Amino acid sequence: MTQQEKEKHKAKFEKALNEFVMELKNYVSTETGEWTVKGFIDVYKNIYTISSDTKIISKILEIHIFPQILQFAEKHGYQLILAKFQNWYPDLTIIDKDNTGAKFALDLKTTFRRNNKIAGFTLGSHGAYFKERDKSKNIQFPYNQYLGHYCLGIIYTREDFEDDLADREIYQVQELQEEYGERQDPIKDRQVTNVSSLKSITSVIKDFDFFAAEKWKIASDRRGSGNTANIGSINDIKDLKAGNGVFSKLGEEWFDEYWINYNSATMLKDGHTIKVSSIWDFLEFKGRKDLYNKVVAKGAKRKRTDQEGKE
Repeated sequence: MTQQEKEKHKAKFEKALNEFVMELKNYVSTETGEWTVKGFIDVYKNIYTISSDTKIISKILEIHIFPQILQFAEKHGYQLILAKFQNWYPDLTIIDKDNTGAKFALDLKTTFRRNNKIAGFTLGSHGAYFKERDKSKNIQFPYNQYLGHYCLGIIYTREDFEDDLADREIYQVQELQEEYGERQDPIKDRQVTNVSSLKSITSVIKDFDFFAAEKWKIASDRRGSGNTANIGSINDIKDLKAGNGVFSKLGEEWFDEYWINYNSATMLKDGHTIKVSSIWDFLEFKGRKDLYNKVVAKGAKRKRTDQEGKE
């Protein structure tokens, strides 16, 4: 496939994906912005509310929007392949049915707002499959077979419950009883709250933002979590939605090379040997301090000093 053909396939995919994410907010939200998922139901029509635990919310959100993703693929002529194992990359492989060489990686990333302005994700590993791009360890297809690596980001606000256990209640809903009839619950003496309608139950999350971006465009030069080999995203919500990451003006090749060498390349700095773990040090290591002005410094690990900016 020529470079021109690759760019054509990418443009088609990005256009379809961006149109798709614009529709998701209405799909998951009520008219007041609350999550339409209120809990899960048993055969006795008891509604069990969802914990605000981020791992639980993330998994249920993925299940919630998955039928829409299937419709998106069918509408635009794509085949979906789920990751073979839970810890494999990516969550979804999307392949053009008319050209199986046009493969796209799509990870679903969810997180909650902090101070209404801050959110962040991990963007996948910078380990084995990222470095050895023609191999298939822990990845559906070798990394270099994908034309693009994308994130579908979901940002939400967590409901602030005064009581830590207030988000874990059992409800009986009058409108369900009226429509489907009452059924005797064999488990006695448990506390159940009666409400008139499902909308009366407070959702654990609300106020969604959806966006799609290539992961290199929203990446920071920092790890995403602890000592694991995960790439971290920038954390300003406006910049995430705009694709305004640390490497967004430098380009994808600099993103790739930086993270392939992260914390493994070494350099001498002020008479000391250090591991390269910031974009400023990496550009200095490569002899390209002339590119400092192309770094989107807002999301970088540390700020450039005036001395670093001088040639």
